[in-house]
Amino acid sequence: MMFDDDQIALRDVARRFAREKLRPDYQKRESQPGIDRALFKEMGSLGLIGVDLPEEYGGLGLSGVTAGIITEEIAYGDFNVSYMQLLSSLMGAIIHANASPELARTWNSRIVAGEAIVALGLTEPRGGSDAANLQLKAGRVGDEYVLSGEKTSITFADQADAIVLFARTGKPEEGARGISAFLVDLNQKGVQRTRFNDVGSKIIGRGSVFFDDVRVPVENRLGEEGKGFTQVMQGFDFSRILIALQCVAAAQASIDETWEYVKERHTFGAPLAQYQGVSFPIVEFETLIAACRQLCYHGLALRDAGQPHTAEAAMVKWMGPKTAFDAIHQCLLTFGHYGWSMDLPHQQRLRDVMGLEIGDGTAQIMKLIVARERVGRAAVQYAKENKS
Repeated sequence: MMFDDDQIALRDVARRFAREKLRPDYQKRESQPGIDRALFKEMGSLGLIGVDLPEEYGGLGLSGVTAGIITEEIAYGDFNVSYMQLLSSLMGAIIHANASPELARTWNSRIVAGEAIVALGLTEPRGGSDAANLQLKAGRVGDEYVLSGEKTSITFADQADAIVLFARTGKPEEGARGISAFLVDLNQKGVQRTRFNDVGSKIIGRGSVFFDDVRVPVENRLGEEGKGFTQVMQGFDFSRILIALQCVAAAQASIDETWEYVKERHTFGAPLAQYQGVSFPIVEFETLIAACRQLCYHGLALRDAGQPHTAEAAMVKWMGPKTAFDAIHQCLLTFGHYGWSMDLPHQQRLRDVMGLEIGDGTAQIMKLIVARERVGRAAVQYAKENKS
């Protein structure tokens, strides 16, 4: 895909920041207890957060393609720091489309400035991908809702300032039709948080958030009561493409480092790059990564044009993390015994991208979505009726 001059200029700003500021300390940050808020504020001052959000919040009002460009560039330097751009675009768009103007202005202006982190509260202990079967309750009491229950596997669980929370306001048998969405300040009485000891993305963190009779004003409901699931979930095609671009960037960073290594490393009197058994696997993964990248930007271009892009988003969501993991694995092996070291970044990238083979929908769920888009509900219904 060809980018215009403005996109290239913004890409270059993000590239310099990512490669000069972020990349050198990518591994050092893993030992930190949490994300460096100063980095987020610096990103915000450079216009690298929520670039697709309206100018009224301090955003640039640019395209989804441009948001993808920024996400990819930041992830090349630090996979985990790029979560801020991804979450900001996703959560900011949800808030803009569904919150009251005053509430949207309050939170989105802070998001764009890098001063606030808003998490996504969807997953619960009883189910991950079965998002319509939520148990956390939101009962209406006068001008407030009272929240009771648990959300789990929440990115930024112990660091987020607020959360877009999905809760059941209707009866369980209503399924998705009984779900409402709320914007909840997490720094209030009745909220407790935990942090998991994860394999990767340690500075981002993941954990559970518990709500014990937490009161939320009616004004903080996003969209209509009972329609939060269908109204708000429409934004997730966007985030799935951005996730794939995160993974593509991490893989590209390892591939670039591997090309440099095989040019410089000599064995049997010749550079490793001379041997097809060494170079061909890298070529294959560079090709697959390039193909996934193009499909990502094609999906974002469809979104910007107001065209359906659900299938494309699901395709890259399963293809991106898997291909990136396999590519980084091959890079690690190509470095030989040097690769089998915590000192090189391949092992950390491997662990970081692996989490997104699970988060935001597994490969199996993504393939069901693609099948449904191609042949209709029969693709899902048959599987339900014939499961053992």
